[in-house]
Amino acid sequence: MEEPVGFVSDGFKLVGVLHLPELREPGKRRAAFLVLHGFGSNKDGGGGTAVAKMLAGLGYAALRFDFRGCGESEGERGRVICMEQVRDTRNALSFLAARPDIDAKRIGVVGQSFGAAVAVYAAGVDRRVAACISSGGWGDGAKKFRRQHASPRAWKKFSAMMKEGKRRARAGKPMSVPRYDIVPIPPRLRGNLAPGSIMKFPFEVVESMVAFNANEVVGRIAPRPLLLLHSANDSVTPTEQSVGLFERAGRPTDLHLIADVDHFMFSEGNTLVVNLVRNWLDKHFPPQL
Repeated sequence: MEEPVGFVSDGFKLVGVLHLPELREPGKRRAAFLVLHGFGSNKDGGGGTAVAKMLAGLGYAALRFDFRGCGESEGERGRVICMEQVRDTRNALSFLAARPDIDAKRIGVVGQSFGAAVAVYAAGVDRRVAACISSGGWGDGAKKFRRQHASPRAWKKFSAMMKEGKRRARAGKPMSVPRYDIVPIPPRLRGNLAPGSIMKFPFEVVESMVAFNANEVVGRIAPRPLLLLHSANDSVTPTEQSVGLFERAGRPTDLHLIADVDHFMFSEGNTLVVNLVRNWLDKHFPPQL
């Protein structure tokens, strides 16, 4: 079952779809997950939809929703400020926890890429998050960008963009930045972007990502369970970012580096990935106690 839903976050109406298990006992409260989409994407991307359906098939409720400024949600188009998306996640949790069919004490978060970084941060600062799954996430925005723009030419271009953006901001002349100048994605993987993904962003979005550091809070998640998934050879987000999160996390935390997938691993329907998630959930966060 899929139920269209809406809720308010900081005055903005956010739009989502709630997936519910087919078999439900009347009056029974279910464990649930918030499904967080990637950078400038939306709830209808292949990866998020696949995760929500997988979770519903395993007996969980799953809410995939558009962050403010993305998809069908309200807010300035393309303004995807990291800490504002953390607040959207926490407000989505409040919305889900208020439903009579959801167990408010058993709501987890799962995110892909940018959404994974937001998921880890939200879990670190909000004790209501009962479990966290990060796929292709990152913990240090500044180091992430340095590796994503690794060549001297690429780093010179990125640094020049940062300098110009700051100069224009001081002059009161906002600058917009193309998606691939912020986060390079190889052409072969660009088909994984959700239809309607944002292609230009205000410069302040880049600044917020540089400053965003989930490494600072990941240690606070324990003793709640954390699963870190990453491609062993990620073409978008450096694999070392999840390794860094693991080194700073408490326990129980599991890290899996997977060889035969790339950045958009949930979109690929990889059996190994699905089984890893299913087995981890059975051990650490089953749909029913």
